[in-house]
Amino acid sequence: MSRKPAPVLAVGEVARRSGIAVSTVHFYEAKGLIEGWRTEGNQRRYHRAVLRRIAIIRIAQRAGIPLARIREALTDLPHDHVPNARDWQHFTDAWRGMLEDRITRLIQLRDQIASCIGCGCLSLEECPLRNPDDALGEEGPGPRRLKLP
Repeated sequence: MSRKPAPVLAVGEVARRSGIAVSTVHFYEAKGLIEGWRTEGNQRRYHRAVLRRIAIIRIAQRAGIPLARIREALTDLPHDHVPNARDWQHFTDAWRGMLEDRITRLIQLRDQIASCIGCGCLSLEECPLRNPDDALGEEGPGPRRLKLP
């Protein structure tokens, strides 16, 4: 006989099922990424849909997407709605430009890191052809060549 999954989960069950610590569940809730409620006995409860939301949060975090951007993407998604493929497409569309920018910057870094990181301080002695007379230093502090226009 198969058992129907509970529509409501306690915080410990959310943590166990999603593979995160209870403190992380509380942290996500404090940041507005997930939502729960308290029972009459003052225990935290969450809708089952929170498991999919947490999976999305964790995937996005692994891609380097800041929590604020994740929260923005989840804002219009009801907390009792299990995100589906259309929702995931919405998230990826919202994050695509940022990820493309990050990929471009990482490729630049990979290709330039052995010879020059474009900061000016190393290029004065190490790379006079790429930055003669430390011309990049005139543009201000920090890495100059790794900044996108």
